[in-house]
Amino acid sequence: MAFRWYQAKLKTAPLATQAITTAVLFGTGDAMAQHLVEKRGLENHDPKRTLRMMGYGGIIFGPAATKWYGLLTKHVNFASKNGTIIARVACDQLVFAPVNMGLFLSSMAYLEGSSVRDRLSQAYVPGLTKNFMIWPWVQFVNFKYVPADLRVLVVNVISLGWNCYLSFLNSGGGNKAETAVQKAKEKVQTGGSREGGQLPPQ
Repeated sequence: MAFRWYQAKLKTAPLATQAITTAVLFGTGDAMAQHLVEKRGLENHDPKRTLRMMGYGGIIFGPAATKWYGLLTKHVNFASKNGTIIARVACDQLVFAPVNMGLFLSSMAYLEGSSVRDRLSQAYVPGLTKNFMIWPWVQFVNFKYVPADLRVLVVNVISLGWNCYLSFLNSGGGNKAETAVQKAKEKVQTGGSREGGQLPPQ
């Protein structure tokens, strides 16, 4: 019953429905990042961060993705069904994904009062690299099997884990993890710290 109501809303008010759905799921993804990944606990939950994520999802990503999938459905069509799907996935990953990643990180940094340039330099390439590992496969299935009016919903549901990662990446978690790995590699290459018994020069 609820799903039929949701489908009806998608037909009568698609942008508003997708925007609200996306805002809720982006907020959920951030809550997952704060509590399941970062282990903040309820007393240390950052509500402003969650609201920023919800705002981006509801105001920017939800409406933009709805329009984008409509454009792909209308304008990217070939004689071969699989050719059409591959072309749509390519457009999605080579056009929409890079722009969206940059816009997400930039807007989050701006709203936080942080340096947009620093945020992009630290997080854009790692985020986009992870995107290319996951989303081409998801979108191939999405474009092949899911009705057009439900594609944003499918993306949003699967995005719970992805939004959790994005929130963690945006908060500096991805960069911190990579820095820790790099420091560990450097320590191994140099034979450890002086405290760990590094040999003096001969």
